[in-house]
Parts: sequence; structure tokens; C-alpha cells
Amino acid sequence: MGMKNRVISVDIFRGLTIVLMILVNTPGTWSHVYAPFLHAEWHGYTPTDLVFPFFLFIVGTSIAFAYQKKRTAAATYKKITVRSLKLIGLGLFLGAFTISFPFIKDFAEIRFPGVLQRIGVVFFFAAILFINFNWKTLAGICAVLLIGYWLLMGFVPVEGMESTFERAPNNLANYIDVKVFGTHNYKPDYDPEGLLSTLPSIGSALLGIFTGLILTSKKAKKEWLLLGLGVLMLMFGYLWNTVFPINKALWSSSFVLVTAGWANIFLALIYYLSDVKGLKFGSIFKYAGANAITVYFLSSFVTKLFYSIKVDGDTSLHSWLFMNIYVHDFMPMELSSLLYALTVISFYMLLAYVMYRRKIFIKV
Repeated sequence: MGMKNRVISVDIFRGLTIVLMILVNTPGTWSHVYAPFLHAEWHGYTPTDLVFPFFLFIVGTSIAFAYQKKRTAAATYKKITVRSLKLIGLGLFLGAFTISFPFIKDFAEIRFPGVLQRIGVVFFFAAILFINFNWKTLAGICAVLLIGYWLLMGFVPVEGMESTFERAPNNLANYIDVKVFGTHNYKPDYDPEGLLSTLPSIGSALLGIFTGLILTSKKAKKEWLLLGLGVLMLMFGYLWNTVFPINKALWSSSFVLVTAGWANIFLALIYYLSDVKGLKFGSIFKYAGANAITVYFLSSFVTKLFYSIKVDGDTSLHSWLFMNIYVHDFMPMELSSLLYALTVISFYMLLAYVMYRRKIFIKV
């Protein structure tokens, strides 16, 4: 996104999303976490469940900025492909890395799907679709993805059994993940970034593209357009929820609409405050947004190291720091756990600020 075409609110929203991703991924202890910072057990959603779809949404919005001239030259396809492969590669590295020599897990233990892998796949398809089709065709493709996924999940039998949206062997998305990936899933019976559920996640990015087209247009009162679009998506999402439950693990079609609705509403507010009113309230987040993938990858890698390094018998460096610095009798464990996460966030925000000031931008 060129500096002349930058929309401050997009940078702030991207950075805020990365900060929230780190917050919910690095509590002091998973045994004591405030409920809003945990994922829903299955159906429904919490504030934490909004974070990843927000990032895919902003991936789409950024595509609308970066490829607005829609060049279909070979160089553009190469650039898109290389970036996608880098993201997938980084994700596979995180899934395979272990601190013990030879620094790679046993093959059977390596998780194949993952957050960065999904970002890479979604970016690839959303970008290719954007540079080849107009918004009306993209809207049709998005509708086909969401409706088609609902029909597959709700009406295709699994091993002779009626399909279900529950966490069960006859859930089509879970069934496919187990059959294709075997032991390489996040859980033995499913993966929240699984194969079939990647289809509707592309829809999350496509909805972000429509928002990007609004922001790059010459329309007046864009914040009201975003707000109206967000409310409309929430309405349709909750209506769809009656037959296809809101569910992050399945990335259900209703989940796509509800999360995109909230994304538009929050972005409308940020846009109004930062781009229309010129307030500097969220400038701190734009630093993380400028190196979003780098900051996320580093936080994930370092966290993995902290859990792997042993400093006192079987006690990890992560647990040792948490128990010796943050745990005190005068405060609840949930607060201690949150303070640990906030410390981690502060470090990466400082790192992002230094990188920004020194004009270090690592493009993945």
C-alpha cells in the first residue's frame, strides 16, 4: 500500500489485531484466564474468536489497496505465489520446530494446518480472484463459498450417517481433516484451521476486499457505509445462525458474516476517529501493523522457546518467569496471567516501534 494511498485506520486495525492475537496466545497460565480471552468451547463466540477472522478480513482490505490496478502480468502472479509460500513455510516451521536436536519433531507429531498456513492460502486465492474479477463476480463467488459450505456441512452424509455441526466423527469438516491429515491435526479429531473450513475463510477475505473497495472509492461518508454494511452482515449472520451455528472451529458461514460485520463496525469507528477527525488515539498500533506478520511470527516462535527451555527440572522458562514475577497472594491468578500477557505485548510493541522508526519493514 503506497504512502499516498494509505488509510490510517487500516494500519491501526491491522496492528490492533496483531496485538490482540499475541494477548490471547500468551497468558501466564492457561489454567487461569478471564473468560473473554478464551475461545468458545464449540458453538458461539467470545471476543477472542473475533481476532483471527479480523486479520483475514484486513488481509482482504489490504489486497484491495495493494492490487487496485489489477495487473494480471506474470510478475504479479509470481509475487502473490511467493508470498503465499513464505507464509505457509513459516507456519510449517512453527509446527515442526522443537528445541531438541535435530530441532524437528517426529514426523507424526508435526501439525500441518495452522494460522500462518491459512493466511497464506487465503491471501493467495483472494488476491488471484481480486485481480481477475470485478466486485459483482467476487460477491457471487463469496456467496457460492458460504452457501456451498453450508450445504456440504449440513446435507452431505458421512460414512452413511447424517452430517452434524457438533464435534463428532460425522462432522464433515472434522472427518476430512482426520482422513487427510491423520495425526497432523491440532486435536486428534479436528483442526480449527482445517482443510474444508478454509473455503469459507476465503470468504472472510473477500468481504474485507469489499470494504477495501469502499475505502479506495471517492464516496462520501464512508464510515456510514461501513457501519451500515456491518450491521447488515450481523443481521444476516445471526439469521443464518439459526440453521448453521456460529462456530470458529468450523469457520461456519454465519461466523464469517458475524465477524465481518463486527470488523466493519470497528473499522468504521476507527476510520471516523483517525481518518475523518484526524485524532492520533491509535497511532501506537500502526507500528505493529507495519510489520504484522514479522511481529506475530516472532511472538509465536519465542513463546514456543519459552515453553521448551527448562530452567528448574521440568519447569519451563515461561512458567518460571510467571510464577516468580507475576504470581502474588494479593492478586487473583487471572490478573497475574493477564499481566504476563500484557508484558509480552509491551515488548513486541516496543520492538515494532523501534523497527518502524528505523524504517525496517520486513515483507513476508
